[in-house]
Amino acid sequence: MVATANHTVGMEFYLTPFSEAHELQLAHGFLFLLIYLVALVGNLLIIVLVTVDQCLHTPMYFFLKNLSLLDACLVSVTVPNFIVSSLCHRSTISFPGCVSQVLLVIQFAGAELFTLTAMSYDRYMAICHPLHYDIIMNRGVCVRMVAVSWFLGGIFGVLYSAGTFSLSFCGSRKLPQFFCDVPSLLKISCSKSHVTIDVSVVFGVIYALFCVVSIGFSYVYIFKTVTRMPSSQGWSRAFSTCTPHLIVVTTFFCDRCHCLFETSAGIPTSCGLSGVCSLFLDASVFEPCDIQPEEQGRQSLSVEDSMETVS
Repeated sequence: MVATANHTVGMEFYLTPFSEAHELQLAHGFLFLLIYLVALVGNLLIIVLVTVDQCLHTPMYFFLKNLSLLDACLVSVTVPNFIVSSLCHRSTISFPGCVSQVLLVIQFAGAELFTLTAMSYDRYMAICHPLHYDIIMNRGVCVRMVAVSWFLGGIFGVLYSAGTFSLSFCGSRKLPQFFCDVPSLLKISCSKSHVTIDVSVVFGVIYALFCVVSIGFSYVYIFKTVTRMPSSQGWSRAFSTCTPHLIVVTTFFCDRCHCLFETSAGIPTSCGLSGVCSLFLDASVFEPCDIQPEEQGRQSLSVEDSMETVS
């Protein structure tokens, strides 16, 4: 038993590079390094601005800061290893490293999904129930929502990683992807039964559907409220607070579905690139705008003022 455990821990998986040509691997490495640094700096800048500026201490910016933190963590799980592998022409990853990638990617992605759901609820309360907004969306509620997002992400990360690495890998250990993910690992596993993973997938689908339905209902009520607004200025203000969030939600789901399709088909290239671009979009698409009607004018330039203060 001990010998088997030691053999498993010492096992290595072989990752699929974008290209076998060393010149192209170098080009991919430097390209992803540039994208990674821009995405990381963009997310960290949002975190710093929201933290230091008292004018940005609102529920919307609190959720935005958490989303930026999750984005920075998620992009840091797989991309740095890919950059090093491309620049050093190395295509292996250790068993513990592979476990960590599966665990953390699922955790951060799951937490992002709940955070996006919380942000849609925040917009629903601000636009549909503005008089009760400050009472319901207080700091305690926002902190609990963020804590729940991390907790649920961690639960799914443990479920998926435990279920995946309880399987046997007795044949080829070459993954059809440049990082470790569950579909790729299932393809090379020689275990015929995937009960734990199947159960995890069922719970994951239920969780995703709950979030999608919640976001959908929030925006149905938001659009109903907006259409009853008498002034066109109210329309534009309401839509300006929701459009960035809708863009990020759409990008999030389209990218994850596309990534799953590419992985199932054994195509590594598009999945990895779209994932990095999605994270970069999450960091840059939010031109922060206030969703509290009584502070609309004052808050619209809050981030710009913060940038000038910091500089």
